[in-house]
Amino acid sequence: MNNASGSSIIPCLRYRDAPAAIDWLCRAFGFSRHAVYQDGDIVHHAQLVHGNGMIMLGSVANQGPWGKLITQPDQLQQNETQSPCVLVEDVDAHYAQAVACGATIVIDIADQGYGGRGYGCRDPEGHLWWFGSYNPWTARQDDNGNG
Repeated sequence: MNNASGSSIIPCLRYRDAPAAIDWLCRAFGFSRHAVYQDGDIVHHAQLVHGNGMIMLGSVANQGPWGKLITQPDQLQQNETQSPCVLVEDVDAHYAQAVACGATIVIDIADQGYGGRGYGCRDPEGHLWWFGSYNPWTARQDDNGNG
C-alpha cells in the first residue's frame, strides 16, 4: 500500500557492501531504486521498492546511533531476529530468478498449509527473506483469525 499519510511498516537492513547489495536485490528479487543517498561506497540511506512495498537500507560502515545497535547475520552464526516477507504474484518465476542470481535457498518452494506458495532464502550477506503468494490482506478469516 503506497499511503504517505497512513501507517506503514518498512523493514530496514544494513549491508557491508551496500552498493553491491542494492544491485543484487534489484537483479535477483525485483526491487527498484526509489532513492539512494551515498558518498562513494558508503550508502547513508537507500529506499528500494517492490510493488507497493519498500525496504530501506544502509552501509554497516555508516556507524550512526542506529547502526551501532544492529548486528549482521554472520556475527550471529547466520541467525536472524527478523526477516522481510515479500508478496509476489508469480512465486515460481521469482524463485527461478533468485536461484539464477545465487540466492541461497533455506526453505524450498512449496505450497503452504495456510494458503499460497512460498520459499525462504538468504541474500549474499546472509539476510533471510521470505517470498510468497499468500496475501494475508485478502485471505478470509473466521472470528478466531483462522483462514
